[in-house]
Amino acid sequence: MGKTLFDKIWDAHVIQNVPDGPTQLYIDRLYAHEVTSPQAFDTLRDKGLRVFRPQQVIAMPDHNTPSDQQECIYDEVGRRQVETLKRNCEEFGIRHFAMGTKDNGIIHVVGPEKGLSLPGMTIVCGDSHTSTHGAVGAVAMGIGTSEVAQVLASQCILQQKPKTMRINIEGDLPKGTTPKDVALYIMAQMTTSGATGYAVEYAGSTVRNMSMEGRLTLSNLSIEMGSRAGLIAPDDITFAYLKGREYAPKGAEWDKAVAEWRKLRSDDDAVFDKEVTYRAEDIAPRITYGTNPGAGIPVDGRIPTLEEIPEAERAGFLSQLQYMQFEPGQRLEGTPVDYVFLGACTNGRIEDFRAFASVVKGKHKAENVVAWLVPGSWAVRRQIIDEGIDKILEEAGFELRLPSCSACLAMNPDKVPAGKLAISTSNRNFVGRQGPGARTILASPLTVAAAAVTGKVTNPIAFL
Repeated sequence: MGKTLFDKIWDAHVIQNVPDGPTQLYIDRLYAHEVTSPQAFDTLRDKGLRVFRPQQVIAMPDHNTPSDQQECIYDEVGRRQVETLKRNCEEFGIRHFAMGTKDNGIIHVVGPEKGLSLPGMTIVCGDSHTSTHGAVGAVAMGIGTSEVAQVLASQCILQQKPKTMRINIEGDLPKGTTPKDVALYIMAQMTTSGATGYAVEYAGSTVRNMSMEGRLTLSNLSIEMGSRAGLIAPDDITFAYLKGREYAPKGAEWDKAVAEWRKLRSDDDAVFDKEVTYRAEDIAPRITYGTNPGAGIPVDGRIPTLEEIPEAERAGFLSQLQYMQFEPGQRLEGTPVDYVFLGACTNGRIEDFRAFASVVKGKHKAENVVAWLVPGSWAVRRQIIDEGIDKILEEAGFELRLPSCSACLAMNPDKVPAGKLAISTSNRNFVGRQGPGARTILASPLTVAAAAVTGKVTNPIAFL
């Protein structure tokens, strides 16, 4: 029987299998940011250990980084976390991309764009959205603080091998439907726990036709349905994206690497523990209505009625709607919004800003809307300026901000006030995720852009 892509990468990194226990797995790349790493470094100090292979660790602050200015972090806790990361990197000899420098950005945006995340790698970070890096054909997983310490000390981790699932999406996406909509659709079908215990491979003609930015978005959201990892087989689109990147192989080494990377695909006779298929033609631009990413509908659809919800789930369903100030059966198209956010490790790449600009060009920001447009890295910001997208945004009344996780989570100044409704390209709409009491609708860059110029939830198809 053939092997899945996940099995090939996993098996190539097994150091030993513990009888009746976990696998000791070798890790090629550890990413560290300021929030989950301090305790891991303290563990090393307590045990008198050094970082085993510091050249395979990359660190940068992103969660606490302000997007309006980066001279100073005024929040004491956030400032201390960023300063602690810098000191830890200096002490343990780790490469550190400091706040405000050309190499900095959101860790899950910077890794692929610099060629630090490569096909066939095992990649971990103390952050749930590490699954993003699986888009290049890697096994990428979020881990806990104690596991970060394991990797720092040994370049290995103890992990139970997950089951495998393949999600096929076949066909051509309808007008206005983006990879973000595909991810939101899959989560609504699978539920937020439907892939728990699995590593998911995305496949099918729809995925093969996606750009790398789109694949990164799709893999990013794997964790939101409970998956341990989400990966896509590398192909010519992957190689074209990675070629020439700062840390990617060069010259003869590049040719040798690509020859090996082409072998990274699931065998034709590989058997997955679970396999599902969706049709691209069934997917329309989508939004969420609840407080988890799986609670979603088409933009022109309606929230389910109480009778359409299984009786055991009704209490939770009503609790979500109460927080969001919505009603069963309500249509959200036309609902006024207060904030729009373009950015995050989900949709903070150049393609996302191009999409947003394509909608707002020649129009103007709605007066009732506060807009935060935040690139995922300094490299993305430079490309926005080089392509003149910043001028389109400025003429439409928008401000291009500085790279940061920004309003994806309430750990920096970009917080949505209590009760206000935000439409956001980020990855989570949990209670208080964008600020205490804030309400969040998740959507694609096109849908967010349409809301930014109309001041209300709007189907982007009308603007295309």
